[in-house]
Amino acid sequence: MKKVQLNPVGWMSQLSQVEVSRLQDATNSELFAMFRNCCLAVLNSGVDEDNFEALFAPYENFEIKLIRRERGVKIELVNPPEVAFVDEKLVRGVHEHLFAVLRDLLYMGNKYAFLHQTAPAEGNDITDMVFDMLRHAKALEGNDSVNTIVCWGGHSINQVEYKYTKEVGYQLGLRDMNICTGCGPGAMKGPMKGATIGHAKQRHKTGRYIGISEPSIIAAEPPNAIVNELIIMPDIEKRLEAFVRLGHGIIVFPGGVGTAEELLYLLGILMNERNAQQPFPFILTGPAGSEEYFEAIDAFVGATLGPEAQSKYQIIVDDPEEVARTMNKHLEKVKKFRGAMGDAFSFNWSLKIEQDFQQPFIPTHESMADLQLHLDQSKSDLAANLRKAFSGIVAGNVKAEGIAQIKKHGPFELTGDSTLMEKVDTLLESFVKQHRMKLPGSAYEPCYVVKNDKRNNE
Repeated sequence: MKKVQLNPVGWMSQLSQVEVSRLQDATNSELFAMFRNCCLAVLNSGVDEDNFEALFAPYENFEIKLIRRERGVKIELVNPPEVAFVDEKLVRGVHEHLFAVLRDLLYMGNKYAFLHQTAPAEGNDITDMVFDMLRHAKALEGNDSVNTIVCWGGHSINQVEYKYTKEVGYQLGLRDMNICTGCGPGAMKGPMKGATIGHAKQRHKTGRYIGISEPSIIAAEPPNAIVNELIIMPDIEKRLEAFVRLGHGIIVFPGGVGTAEELLYLLGILMNERNAQQPFPFILTGPAGSEEYFEAIDAFVGATLGPEAQSKYQIIVDDPEEVARTMNKHLEKVKKFRGAMGDAFSFNWSLKIEQDFQQPFIPTHESMADLQLHLDQSKSDLAANLRKAFSGIVAGNVKAEGIAQIKKHGPFELTGDSTLMEKVDTLLESFVKQHRMKLPGSAYEPCYVVKNDKRNNE
C-alpha cells in the first residue's frame, strides 16, 4: 500500500483551528465523496479520457484523508495513480491542484453549503458567491491588466483543429494575453499550450493558464497539464458566470453540444438590453475545413435567436494573427468602458445576468421533458431554455449522474414545436456526423431523442 502525505500550499496553508475543524467535519459529509473523485481526476491530469467509469475503474482502492496539524491540514493519498509521479515524487502542479480542490469543494463548499441549499439564492447572492470563490482562488489578482481571454471549444476535436487552437494561443501569448479555459483536453488545452511559447518568446514570466471546471465535469475531463490555476465552481451555471465576469473577451473554437451551450449562454446575456452598451469581444474561429461547423452554428443562431444574436459575434476562419489582433483591439474598448462605468477591471460587475441563467438546472427525464422549446417566447427565454437542453445532453454524454439516468430510464426526450425541434435535431446531427460528441475512437450513442409536440403545432 502506497501512502503519500502532502503539506498544504497556497492559501490553504494559512487556516485557523476553527477552519481546520470544519474541514475535518466535512470528511463525513456528502461533499467528501465528490472531493475524492475530483482529487482522483486531478491526479490523472493530462490523461485524455471522457468516460468517468474508465477513468476511475483502476483506482477502486484509492483513498484520500485529511490529517490535522497545528498549522493546518495535510492531505494523505492512499494508492494514488502512478501517472501523477515522476521518480516517486508528486508533480508540483498536481500537488497545487489537490489543494485547490480542497479549497473549492470542502472549504468553500462548507461556507456556502451549495449542495444543501433548500431555497434558491438570489441573483446578487450568486454573483457575490462567484466573486468570493474567484477571490479566494486569487484569480482576481493580476487580472486588472484586461488581458484574460476565455477560450471555449470541444474536447473532441481533430488534429488540424487542435493545431489551430495552439496557433491562436501562440498569437495571443505574443501579445501578453493570458488564457482561461474549461481546463480539459482538446480546444481547452491547445490555446494554453500555444500561449506558453508566445509568453516564453516575449519573456512574459507571469503567464496565467486558468482552468475553471465544476465537480461533475472535472471527474470526466481531468485538467490538462498546463493549467497553473485551477478553480472548481459548484455547478455549470456558476462556472459560466465565472468565465464571463473574469474574462475580458471570449474565443470559441469548434466543439460539440457543450460549446453550443456556452455560446447560447453568452448570447442570451448579451441580448439583454441592459448589456447593449457593454463591449464584449466575441470571436468564433477555426482552421480551413471547419467552415461546416460554423455554418451550422450560425444558421442555428440566425433561425432561432435572429440577426441581433448573430451580430454579437464575429467569425474568422483560418487566420490566427487576425484573431489575436482583433481581440487586442477590442480589449482597449473594454478598458475604456470599465473605466467610464467605474467598474472593476478584474471582475465584470456591470454585466447583467438574469436569474434564469444563474439558477442551477438539474437535468432529469422530467426536467428535460418540461423545457419550453418553442419559438413563441422572448429571445432571452429561448436562449435560456436551449442552453438547458444542451446542458442536459452534456450531462447524458459525460457526467456520472447523467449517464446513470440514461442507463436506467433511456434517452432524455426533448419535445417542442416542429420548426424549432427540426433545427435542434439538425444541429445535433451535425455534431454527431462531425464526431464532436465523444473523443475519437469512441462510439457515440445519443442520450437524447427529439420529438415534436403536436399541441404546439396545432
